Amino acid sequence: MHKRIVVTLAGLLLLAGCRAAEIAPPQAIASTPVESLRLVRAQNATPVPQAVIDAADAEYVLLTNIYERMAPAVVNIEIRANHPGTDTVIDFGRGSGFVWDTQGHIVTNAHVVDGASSIEVTFNDGHIAPAELVGVDPFSDLAVIQVEADPDRLHPVTLADSDLVRVGQRAIAIGNPFGLASSMTLGIVSGLGRQLPSAQLLNADLPAGFSNPSIIQVDTDINPGNSGGPLLDSHAQVIGVNTAIRTDSGVFQGVGFAIPANTVQRVVPELISAGRVDYAWLGISTLLEDDGYSVAALAEPLNLPVEAGVLVDRVTIGSPADKAGLQGGQRLEQVRGRAICAGGDIIIAVNGRFVKNLDELVAYLVVHSKPNDVVTLLIVRDGETFELPLTLEPRPTTDTGESVNKCS
Repeated sequence: MHKRIVVTLAGLLLLAGCRAAEIAPPQAIASTPVESLRLVRAQNATPVPQAVIDAADAEYVLLTNIYERMAPAVVNIEIRANHPGTDTVIDFGRGSGFVWDTQGHIVTNAHVVDGASSIEVTFNDGHIAPAELVGVDPFSDLAVIQVEADPDRLHPVTLADSDLVRVGQRAIAIGNPFGLASSMTLGIVSGLGRQLPSAQLLNADLPAGFSNPSIIQVDTDINPGNSGGPLLDSHAQVIGVNTAIRTDSGVFQGVGFAIPANTVQRVVPELISAGRVDYAWLGISTLLEDDGYSVAALAEPLNLPVEAGVLVDRVTIGSPADKAGLQGGQRLEQVRGRAICAGGDIIIAVNGRFVKNLDELVAYLVVHSKPNDVVTLLIVRDGETFELPLTLEPRPTTDTGESVNKCS
C-alpha cells in the first residue's frame, strides 16, 4: 500500500512541476485524501492508442493462431504395460504425439511406448482411439503408432528444415504435461548440436557409443507428458520432437531437448515401411568435445593444420574405417595435464560437406546415408589433404569390438 501511494504522489508532483502556476499550497496536498488523489489520476488517464495495443499484442496474436492451427494435430498418448501372459497392469504412462499423415500414423518418442501392452490416443476434440505400434527406433528415440480414424480428424504437421534452426529463435511446444491436454509453452532455442545417449537411456543392453546427434536445446518448458510432442517455429512448422530434460528434481529446470526435424524426416518413413531403421557405421572414435578436446581446442597445442573437423583417436578393427585405411592416433602428447594420442587422421568433410566436429559428421550420416552407400571423406594427414572413399556398413547391434591406435 505504501509503495502505491508514493508512486501516485510522485506522478502528481511530476505533473505539477510542468505547470507551476497551478501548484496547490503544501497543506492542500497534504490534506487531500489518498482516494481523491487516485481519482484525479484515473480521470487524467486516457486509453492507449489502438496501434500501440495492436503492436504489443502482435506476438500473442501469432501464438494464438499457431495454437488454433496446430492443437488439432497433437494427441495425448496413454499406454498400459501388462505382466506377460496376464491382464495385470504393471506400468502406466502418458506422453504426447502428433499426426504424420491421413493414414493415421502418429509420431511419438520410443520411450513413451516402450513396453506397452496397449496404446490409446486421445485427440484434441476428445475422441479416443486404440493404436497399434508400427515401429520403434531406440537410437533416435522415435516411434510410430497408427490409429483408425476419420481422415477429417487427422491433421498432419509440416516439418521445417532443422539445419536452418538458429539459437535465439522462437521455440513453441504443444503437448500434455502431467496429463494436462493441449498445453502450449513458449521459449527460445538456447543451444544446438547437443548429443543424447538415447539408446542407452532406453535399453542398457544396446551397444554404447552411438549418440543421437544434432539435438536442439530449448528453454521452453518441457515436463513429463510433453515427450513426443512437437516443437514448433513461428511458421507453425515442426523443428523437433520434445524428448528429454536435464533436471535434478524430475521437473523442468530450464534445459530441454528435442530431436531435430531432419532426423524425424529420415527415420519416420523407414519406421512406417520397415518397422525399424538401419543406420550407417564408420567405426571411429574421437576425444569428447565437451571435455575441451575439440579440434579447435587442440589446434594450437598440437600444431594442427586445421581448426575444425574430427580428429580420429581410434579405429575399430574390421570396421569400414579400418578397411578404407583411416588411421588413428600415432603418438602421445600432453595437453592440459592429459595424455592425448595425437597424429591421427582429421576428417574435415564428407561428400563435399565440411564438418566441424563428430556431431556434424554423425548427423550427416544419419540423415543422408544408409548402409552400403559409398561416401567420400576429405582427410588431412601429416599436413596433406586427400579424398578417401569409404563403403558404409550397418551399425552393429552388439559391442563393436576392439579398436586400436598406435599409442595403445
